[in-house]
Amino acid sequence: MTTELDRPRGFDALGLNPSIVAAATALGYEEPTPIQSAAIPVLLAGKDVLGQAATGTGKTAAFALPLLHRIGAAHDGERHVRAFILVPTRELAMQVAEAVHKYGRELHASVLPIYGGQSMHQQLRALRRGVDVVVATPGRALDHLNRGTLDLSSVEYLVLDEADEMLDMGFAEDLEAIAAALPTTRQTALFSATMSPRIKALTKKYLHDPVNVQIAAEMSAAGKTARVREVAYIVQRPYKAAALARLLDMEDPTSAIVFCRTRTEVDELTETLGARGYQAEALHGGLSQEQRDRVLRRFRENTSEILVATDVAARGLDIEHVSHVVNYDVPSSIDAYVHRIGRTGRAGREGAALTLAEPREQRLLQNIERVAKRKIRIESIPTLTDLRERRLALTRTAVEDALHDGDLSKYRTLVESLAAEHDLIEIAAAAIKLADQGRSDGEREEVEIPTVAPRAPAAPGKERNHKGTRARGTDGDVAKIYIGLGRSAGVRPADLVGAIANEAGISSRAIGAIDIADRFSLVEVPAADANRIIAALRTTTVRGKPLRPRRDRLT
Repeated sequence: MTTELDRPRGFDALGLNPSIVAAATALGYEEPTPIQSAAIPVLLAGKDVLGQAATGTGKTAAFALPLLHRIGAAHDGERHVRAFILVPTRELAMQVAEAVHKYGRELHASVLPIYGGQSMHQQLRALRRGVDVVVATPGRALDHLNRGTLDLSSVEYLVLDEADEMLDMGFAEDLEAIAAALPTTRQTALFSATMSPRIKALTKKYLHDPVNVQIAAEMSAAGKTARVREVAYIVQRPYKAAALARLLDMEDPTSAIVFCRTRTEVDELTETLGARGYQAEALHGGLSQEQRDRVLRRFRENTSEILVATDVAARGLDIEHVSHVVNYDVPSSIDAYVHRIGRTGRAGREGAALTLAEPREQRLLQNIERVAKRKIRIESIPTLTDLRERRLALTRTAVEDALHDGDLSKYRTLVESLAAEHDLIEIAAAAIKLADQGRSDGEREEVEIPTVAPRAPAAPGKERNHKGTRARGTDGDVAKIYIGLGRSAGVRPADLVGAIANEAGISSRAIGAIDIADRFSLVEVPAADANRIIAALRTTTVRGKPLRPRRDRLT
């Protein structure tokens, strides 16, 4: 059964609790998005939903508003986990939990995010008090189930959000174990950006006669990105910040959004750009709502010129004047790429989408090109000579503007006195030299950025394998990380993939071979990211035990 997508109507026409409609209105929602118009009435009717829609289409409200309607309609004063939402990453867990809290504030619904890296004691205390809605990552949810600290027997409403990403991260076994602890009479909503055979198999296993709600991907809209210039630059990781600064100097954007994978990367890059003289602001899930509103207000008012953001924090942004979008890393999925570049080139304007790709990420670029059925032009990072020529061009434009504006009379006396002693051409050259130096005062440190040649597509069947445990395509230099847990602790490849992807913000596709021994494990990761991964894993547990990560001493 497939729904027909009607024209969007107001939220009050969907049958939602008036308190929920009021909350949505107060948050600035004027009318439902297509996924909300299609999914909310079906979920309110108690039917299972299989939703396919890209990031940024309003999926969270599509499942959260009817979820809260049900909780508000039958709240008995006791706190049981009546709605359970599974998401792939802790960033998304925080984002979804915050959204549910805001939508359900008038209903006094209690919401708890559960994810790795957060204090287990804090989560246990909240669970003992009782909550209505739990938003969890699979690994931490399974930890609680194994401890007996998470009771899902009262769950009426299950949501699997970004289900394709959960499968990509190796959580299929965790999903099975979690589903076994849920009532079979529950209502289930599954949302995915793609409908792969694995998603269809998941649907058959966990959904009952679902209504299919499919929203056309942004990529399929004719001419959607025709006015967006898409360019990629191959650059080694240590030079990415310098390369970004060089591009910003060359492009001179009106306003730009720079997308990063993790909040740590957002904070570090924002600080780096600020030190280089840019007016940059950070936007991620770690900010309070008041801080987010302040950041977005400054960006909308052009008080700040660059917004450095995570994908989750930038969902739903509708800012028309964004001239440039920069992918500081290559997005791991076509939907994330489309959502990002959709922030520019709006309302018929021209825009630019720039991607900084490490040598090992070229395979991801090729995958985006293949699915999108168009080329992303690869160019070299501008050289110092290019940058100097650009500055001179800007100086020339400024001088021409001054000549056209006129009103130079108060400067003529000075020029005439200088002309009595010097050649006019020399005087003009000296003036332009001063203007150019003034333009470059406080310029960022000028670093020579090594040129990296684009790599040809890899021949099929060349993926690495390590003892046949788990093969993944790792391009470029790799490092092995030693993990102080192994088979005897119940560790599986999916546990390690999930921990690295969640805590360090590394794409699951970038993780190489995993070898699990009885008392330890070895994981291949991109060498450039090894130290960051080790630092992130030092505060992480798997199955309640510390990982004790370090570089493998035998490699």
